[in-house]
Amino acid sequence: MIVRAPDPRANLVEYPSSDGEPVAETDFHVEELLSFRALLKERYREVPSVYAAGNMLVYYEEGNVASRFFPDVFVVFGVPNRMRRVYKIWEEGHAPAFVLEVSSRGTWLEDAGNKKTLCARLGVREYFLFDPEDDYLDPPLQGHRLEDGEYRRIAPEPDGALRSDVLGLLLRAERLPDRLRLRSIDAATGEALLRIDEEPRARMTAEARADAANARAEAAEQEVERLRRLLVGRGG
Repeated sequence: MIVRAPDPRANLVEYPSSDGEPVAETDFHVEELLSFRALLKERYREVPSVYAAGNMLVYYEEGNVASRFFPDVFVVFGVPNRMRRVYKIWEEGHAPAFVLEVSSRGTWLEDAGNKKTLCARLGVREYFLFDPEDDYLDPPLQGHRLEDGEYRRIAPEPDGALRSDVLGLLLRAERLPDRLRLRSIDAATGEALLRIDEEPRARMTAEARADAANARAEAAEQEVERLRRLLVGRGG
């Protein structure tokens, strides 16, 4: 039997924590991404083996930094509930079980196409899409469940909600005057879960405030970099 020693070069590979793209295209998308991520973090806060995250690079092939994707929100079961810079599937031993993409003008084709195909290949059990502008997806909330290696559309409940068996939630698109927002309901109790934009400010978790602050800071840094590149391109 031939035993190959680990390739020492694999440990020298740097896996960046950012792809250089904005967090989201509009305030609507940022709010939905951060609200749902914060809701899931709070839901699993006391569960040591469930990791809820989002806006983070997920790498799926050791040594290949190009083999990655950037889910808006995802949940992994069977791994420690702790902070990470990036998520490496081969190190953790588990792929995400749930992914939600907040689709927009610039992302909806990728979300509904290549990214969905990749998630099926990686074994992501449920893949959801949400279009808060109701402009790009029909219907604006879609759910898919993995069956025999392929995604099957999740049929809506009588009230239009989609059931996530992975999360034990009913997800429903609620219409506001200027947009849609995602409502999460505990499937076992029927209780609607509060979003961070519905919580009194004093009850907002420090983590939720930090998420919002980090998103604003990252957006500001990206705008500075964009302007710098623009000036360089113009010879300024």
